[in-house]
Amino acid sequence: MLTLKAYAKLNLTLEVLGQRSDGYHEVASVMQTVSLADILTFRPAAELTLTCSDRRLETKKNSVLRAARLLDPQGTRGAAIDVQKAIPVAAGLGGGSADAAATLWALNVLWGLGLRRERLLDLAAGLGADVPFFLDGGTAVATGRGEVLTPLPPAKERWFLVVSPEHAVLDKTRTMYGLVQERHWTRGRVTEQLASRIRAGRPVREAYLWNAFDAVAPEVFPDFREWRRRLLEVIANRPHLAGSGPSLFIPVEDGQQGEAVVKALGDRDRPPAVLSVVHTVGSAREVL
Repeated sequence: MLTLKAYAKLNLTLEVLGQRSDGYHEVASVMQTVSLADILTFRPAAELTLTCSDRRLETKKNSVLRAARLLDPQGTRGAAIDVQKAIPVAAGLGGGSADAAATLWALNVLWGLGLRRERLLDLAAGLGADVPFFLDGGTAVATGRGEVLTPLPPAKERWFLVVSPEHAVLDKTRTMYGLVQERHWTRGRVTEQLASRIRAGRPVREAYLWNAFDAVAPEVFPDFREWRRRLLEVIANRPHLAGSGPSLFIPVEDGQQGEAVVKALGDRDRPPAVLSVVHTVGSAREVL
């Protein structure tokens, strides 16, 4: 049996550089794993099965089962997989991708496949642009569609408050990219500035955070402006969209300040959301 924590991520920067000939967009991003995590358990079994604390996710399209089928396309191996969700679903935090990468790693071990990291990276890229990042996690620059990774030294520990509004959008990522126009494109300089700062061992500051989708988020997420207003009322740092949203994140000094901000926000007369105080972690997963 294997039990893992699969950590979420934040895009500390997310720049759209332009549209590619294959229809996708070229991006540049500093990606960082954070302490919010799903817990996955893998047990030997005659058949491949999935249980999940969120029963809506117990479908054949679940990224965990898709990853398992990539490793065993003939369906000759089994495993009983259980996923306890803590990362909000479709929130821009990479929960499904983290779970898929953890599954590739765990079943490679459980089934004794002996696949090398390069092969796992190839399989991960077939599951989604950011799945390869979650094989190693930590801090990295992502380019191309997000699948070309350049590792960075571990960023100095930083704490964030993450606000995940309860708002679902069909084909969210496609919708967000469809709204990004040429005027929102940049040249990757913000990402390189933050990467250079991390390489020099300097802390991540709010002034170096950036997300191209911040400009179009109000058109897609009705609670975006309200949450941004409420956060700015209780803390000076600007909130930024996490990935393609709808989550927002904002730097805080430490866990204590993060909890103080949560308390100040209260739970009355505000849009429904999951609030998480998280810190940076240096790997994609932890074996329990």
